[in-house]
Amino acid sequence: MNPLLRKLTWMDPHVCPWWVAYTFDNPLRRLVHRPERIFEGLIREGAIVLDIGCGMGFFTLAMAAMVGDGGCVFALDIQEEMLKRVRRRASRKGLSHRITPILCEANRLPVDVQADFGLAFWMVHEVPDPGSFFRQVRGLLKPDGRLLLVEPKGHVPAARFSKILDLAFAQGLRYCGERRVWLSRAALLQTTGSHSMP
Repeated sequence: MNPLLRKLTWMDPHVCPWWVAYTFDNPLRRLVHRPERIFEGLIREGAIVLDIGCGMGFFTLAMAAMVGDGGCVFALDIQEEMLKRVRRRASRKGLSHRITPILCEANRLPVDVQADFGLAFWMVHEVPDPGSFFRQVRGLLKPDGRLLLVEPKGHVPAARFSKILDLAFAQGLRYCGERRVWLSRAALLQTTGSHSMP
């Protein structure tokens, strides 16, 4: 198959270009991915939250509204164009003071925080080294912190999702429940006790 066609049909592992994000990051998405339902019972006022692979900020803005003025959302992405749009959207919504955009590298999460909750939505299948990713995420979560891992069914078959979970378990995260997320495979993970930063 033509390499360009493989990229356009998402048959190759890749990082989603910022301009493609407009196809699924729009107001209609709230009809199927309602943040209030997805994060019910997971995010409280005053919480410190990680949105890893935040894209254009669809979930970032919703989480910022949920944490209130006493909380903070760290919006992490490897594309500056994505973060520019997060800043713009946050400013329009009056949420800039609750959101900290952070430009990352492919294999490094350059933030020093102990978070209550983390989200990795439709992005781990793009990570070059998932084991390292989960090790870093675990180090950024509080001892009782939780991570919601969500992967798209179209890109990630059940067997591959199981392997991704095994990599998370190997880094000290444990399964603690699931969430029903449209067209997705999802698992709620939790740290397994006290730990130090990596």
